[in-house]
Amino acid sequence: MVENLRRQSPEGWEIESWTAPRFLPPVIDDPADFLPEELPAADLVLSFGEHPGVAELLPEIARLAGAKALIAPVDNEAWLPRGLVNQLREWLEEMEVAAVFPKPLCSLTEESYNLRRHRQSYSDPLIAEFARYFGMPKFRIKVDETARTIASVEVERDAVCGSSRFVAQGLVGASVEEAEEKAGLLHHHYPCMAAMGVDNDYHDTLMHVSGHITRERVKEEIKPFLRVAYITPPGRVE
Repeated sequence: MVENLRRQSPEGWEIESWTAPRFLPPVIDDPADFLPEELPAADLVLSFGEHPGVAELLPEIARLAGAKALIAPVDNEAWLPRGLVNQLREWLEEMEVAAVFPKPLCSLTEESYNLRRHRQSYSDPLIAEFARYFGMPKFRIKVDETARTIASVEVERDAVCGSSRFVAQGLVGASVEEAEEKAGLLHHHYPCMAAMGVDNDYHDTLMHVSGHITRERVKEEIKPFLRVAYITPPGRVE
């Protein structure tokens, strides 16, 4: 994800990374034991840790970097349990650091994160600026109306992992009728970071939720070109 951000980020962005220790204890008493004495200055902190111990370090990381905003995705509750999310939200609020916890990360937009009844709004210019370019996939699809195939796909907002660009490349030349399903298959062929265990909020795996997001964004673009078939039952009377 860091490499995708470096390749695709707008001009003017500076991206620094720090890798947490491979082994962390179940409970961290003093974050200073696991952090460097200083970190590069940053406006926004992104956490891609795959261990709850990394999440426990986030307030101190934000302090060391002088950050005013933070994004900590919940792509797997084993890495960021909901109880810890609540604690982090309180700690960071006391520090006046805006924080969002999108589940999954590709549900993030410029105004909200999460889906359906779990959707949460936010208002922070730094997070919104990041979400202009990375988060919930956003495509601009052109259709060859004569051949009824996908002529081109422009990615206006990429998933942080880069899957949206992978999907876009694979969709070119596909028939309009098959594009939505193919988008879902392409998404699953990409190394998605979302968990495969059933999530209690969505009653589905987060990987499937992520795939549905991509499919819906593609369907939204091609909807005007889809043909709807109507079946008249035998013997029907007007």
